[in-house]
Parts: sequence; structure tokens; C-alpha cells
Amino acid sequence: MIAQLLAATLALTSSQAPVSVSGRGSPQVNLPFPSGDVQTYNIIQWDPNQLPRIYERSDQLPLTDEELTKLSQAGFEPAQLVKMIEERRCACDASADGLIRLKKAGVDKDVLAAVSRHGLAPNRGLNLLVTLDFTGESRNAREAFLYFFVDDGDITRVFTANIPELLRRRNSHETTVDRSDILVARTVRRVQLAGQVPLRTYGKHNVLVVASASPTLTHPSQLTAQELSRSQRYTFDYPRASLQNVCRLTAGYRRDAVLAYKWNFEGSRFECEWN
Repeated sequence: MIAQLLAATLALTSSQAPVSVSGRGSPQVNLPFPSGDVQTYNIIQWDPNQLPRIYERSDQLPLTDEELTKLSQAGFEPAQLVKMIEERRCACDASADGLIRLKKAGVDKDVLAAVSRHGLAPNRGLNLLVTLDFTGESRNAREAFLYFFVDDGDITRVFTANIPELLRRRNSHETTVDRSDILVARTVRRVQLAGQVPLRTYGKHNVLVVASASPTLTHPSQLTAQELSRSQRYTFDYPRASLQNVCRLTAGYRRDAVLAYKWNFEGSRFECEWN
């Protein structure tokens, strides 16, 4: 009996669980579980078929509406197309109008169901990275506000940056040295901002980037003739769905040749990348 108690005590000690001894002399374990209600589940009743299917994704790019229509009209079996969509997903228009277009093009109903299930989530906005470069040693911008206008159906979305306020923030920028001119080394202050631009309409969009002294612009029609002449215009096609969605806006400021304490807006570059 003593040997059994000793063996039980050693086993319990190695498990690091608190031990107590009952009135009969047998050890009991005080496990850290609540002592209230108990619910018991019989796991043999679990059905593995209820779990979602796991698909092995292909490294190929997702199919598009045009590619799916072409494959369907080329005689590929619906089961083959469904398997391709499961493996590659589909950057397709899975809206009601999009599915109607695919059906009219002869795409099988099982393939349409796969498009609806495995299509990429629709884009809801642009991931925008804004980079502002200030070259030279100055204190203020001649035009204190940078505007980014983008049309969205019947809405014009306006994004603005207060340059002096931005530069007053501590640790808001990094400083580098431009040595492209072997005679003059110029300091470059770089500020980067990242956010999302909500867009509800797809297809072609217009972008206008402009510097202005006015802090209250709400539409490009409020720009002066001089501001409008110095603005940059861009267009981009906004897809319904894509694996990658990022646009980059770079704007440059340079020290004024006459008023050395001011920066001039020199221009911008805008580009988008979809995948």
C-alpha cells in the first residue's frame, strides 16, 4: 500500500498538478477546471463531410470572364471548368449582370455556380500609397494644400493634405541626401501616407492632382485657371476583382529659386497595379 501511494505521489508530482489525500488515504488531483455544470459531447457522431472542402490552389492567375467564355466555347467540359475555378479561382464579375452575360455566352449552370462560390471578392476601394518628396532646405510650401480628385459615378471624391501641418509632425518623415549633382548635395525629406480610397463604380476613372493655396476646395471646378493649368490628369481602369490592388501617387516639391524659404510643387506621378 505504501509503495502504491509513493508511486502515485511521484506521478502526480511530475505532472505538476496540485494533490490532496482523501479520507481513505488515496491521492486525488485538484485540476484547474470549473466545478459547475458539465456538458458531454459524443465525438463519434461528428461527420467529417460537414467540414468545408480544402482545395489545392494553383500558382496560375485566376481566370477571367473572357477566358472562361473562351474555354467554354472551345468545348471544355463543365466539370473541367469547375475544377479549374476551384484551383485557380476566378476574377470574374459574379454580380447578377455578370452571371447573365456568362449564361448568354453559353457557360454551363454548374460553372456559373462555381463562379459565384469561388470568385474573388469584389474590389471596394483603392489601396493608395502617397509619397511626398521635399528637395532642399525650406520651411513652407507656396501652395499649402495638395488635392487628389477622383470621379466615382455621380460623386467626386476629394482627398487633401495640409503640407505645413504634415511637416510639423514629429517623426513624420525620413531625410536622405540627393547626390545626383556631384557639385551640390541636396537634402530630401520624404513623407509617406497610406490609406484606402473607397470606389463604388468600376471601369474608367479620372484623377486630378493639384496644389492649391485654398483649404476648402470640394470640386475641381473651384480651381483657379493657373492652378488648373499646373494640375496633372490621369486615368485608370478599375477592375471588379483582383488579387492585388494598389495605386501609388508620388508628388515632388523643390525649393524656390527666389524665395528660398518656400517649396514649389513640381509635379506628380500616378500609377496603379492590378493582378
